[in-house]
Amino acid sequence: MVVFTPEQSDFAKSVADFCKRETGTREQRNRWTNNGDENHSQELYRKMADLGWAGINVAEEFGGAGAGNVELCIFLEEAVRGQAPIGGIGPTLITAAAYEKFADDALKREVLAGVVAGDSLSISMSEPEAGSDVGALTCRAEKVDGGWKINGQKTWCSNAHFAKSILLIARTDSSGGKHEGLTQFHVPAGTEGLKINQIDTLGGREVNDLYFTDCFVPDEAVVGQVGNGWTQLMAGLNTERLILAAMQLGLAERSFDDTLTFIKERKQFGRPIGSFQALRHRMADHATEIAATKELVYAVAQAADADPAKMMPREASMVKLKATEVSKAMTIDGMQMMGGYGYAKEFDAERLMRGAIISTVFGGTNEIQRDIIGKTYGL
Repeated sequence: MVVFTPEQSDFAKSVADFCKRETGTREQRNRWTNNGDENHSQELYRKMADLGWAGINVAEEFGGAGAGNVELCIFLEEAVRGQAPIGGIGPTLITAAAYEKFADDALKREVLAGVVAGDSLSISMSEPEAGSDVGALTCRAEKVDGGWKINGQKTWCSNAHFAKSILLIARTDSSGGKHEGLTQFHVPAGTEGLKINQIDTLGGREVNDLYFTDCFVPDEAVVGQVGNGWTQLMAGLNTERLILAAMQLGLAERSFDDTLTFIKERKQFGRPIGSFQALRHRMADHATEIAATKELVYAVAQAADADPAKMMPREASMVKLKATEVSKAMTIDGMQMMGGYGYAKEFDAERLMRGAIISTVFGGTNEIQRDIIGKTYGL
């Protein structure tokens, strides 16, 4: 079983207590999210930043806590389990890790100081014809005097409507293979030539279309090396998929907790519905799957901490696949076991289900994760 140090256990309790105090009731969560229309409260996120949590995995030299992946997963698991509306944290931490690895010193210090203070970030890869096949992207950055001029469209970009800046992946050279000639650029919010349009989704305001029209950024906006964007993206997969897995673990646990409370209290045929074997066995299965997922999440986190430079495509894909599939199964079953109440907005079940289902799509679809895992076995 997962065993935390006393300090890690205390940290988990601190995050859980914060969420119970700030987001423990539906009324509180509605206040933070404009009655559920937003999945991220920047105000609440800054309160977490004041406690040092926004920069938990940012190196101490940049003002962060310098904690490892285990502590990062603890924070995300407990924050999501506590229903803290900080949906923007995943893209922010994924993007911050890229800046910390590849940006020059001046840009790194600027961006990471903002992250520690509670700024949100966004990363933009997908395009209308480049989703799972990110290497097919066509948004282009052309070298001009003193910088780069960007033209093209991006889509499904999380956080862009409130992020301090966007880490853009654009094509700077088309002469080689599709994974060559890609470059990462720092694009501050409000840059002239950038237009952001909301995409309406089941989850409310989460993602956006981005349109770049002769959008100029200076040479200093290049993050890492020109033409090396694909390799830089691959270097961040361990962190990205761990973040997504830890968040979905917390969501699955919350769904389990809420479902358990409901089926203990809801009575039909003169007894709690949870006492019927059909529901009791179903919950036993979900409890086992969630426990196994937690073991996998923290095993991968520990492995990543032991060797931060090691690429773990199999393990990273496994942990993302497992956590999101378990979360999806738990939330769908939770709605079923709650009957009509699971469908009603009076309860959180329907919102949890929406958050779980989309997790099997973003961050690399689960079909792609299975393909990656299969390839690591020579298939």
